[in-house]
Amino acid sequence: MINKRVNSIQEALEGVQDGMTMMFGGFGLCGIPENCINELVTMGVKDLCCISNNAGVDDFGLGLLLQKRQIRKMIASYVGENAEFERQMLTGEMEVELVPQGTLAERCRSAQVGIPAFFTPAGYGTEIAQGKEVRNFNGKNYILEEAFKADFAFIKAWKGDHAGNLIFKGTARNFNPAMCGAATITVVEVEELVPAGSLDPNQIHIPGIFVQRIFQGKTYEKRIEQRTVRKRP
Repeated sequence: MINKRVNSIQEALEGVQDGMTMMFGGFGLCGIPENCINELVTMGVKDLCCISNNAGVDDFGLGLLLQKRQIRKMIASYVGENAEFERQMLTGEMEVELVPQGTLAERCRSAQVGIPAFFTPAGYGTEIAQGKEVRNFNGKNYILEEAFKADFAFIKAWKGDHAGNLIFKGTARNFNPAMCGAATITVVEVEELVPAGSLDPNQIHIPGIFVQRIFQGKTYEKRIEQRTVRKRP
């Protein structure tokens, strides 16, 4: 029986080194690999290139790595909720590559399935297209985008089994599935870990072939990034 379960988060992050490129699943603060991020902070690894839809907030998620100056370069789509991110970007302390959200997702998916590059119309005619190959298809210009090359992908799933099969819950099924298998090593933390064969095959979102290591995470905060409520009449 295939068993990809590791006994500790330290074992899950074995091989992480300074200067690596890492993917982080999640959207806003939903479905982010909290335990892995916290352990990276504890390890003190630095000069990281991080690929994520966004950069967390100042005191949570990737914001914790930013506080410790552990991120050298950030590749992301949306960064508007993090004052420390803004400060490091404007002062030149950190390199930033902004990528259209659909392009970011496709660059992850392409890495997952072994496609080296693809053409997209998103970004043509803007600074995003600078230095990239342009081709015309059916009268419309497209730019060439390359698939990501990452050392680690850190994923958060709701439930998984020892063989690495995963089920995502609600909107946590965002960038997480596309990043599974898109790096040399995919590490998954789950809220509930069950023996192989316990999951209904028809409910599995990502098969275990895309996962190298899996462990059960500890308590999750599940914050709300922006809470908006209606005033009482």
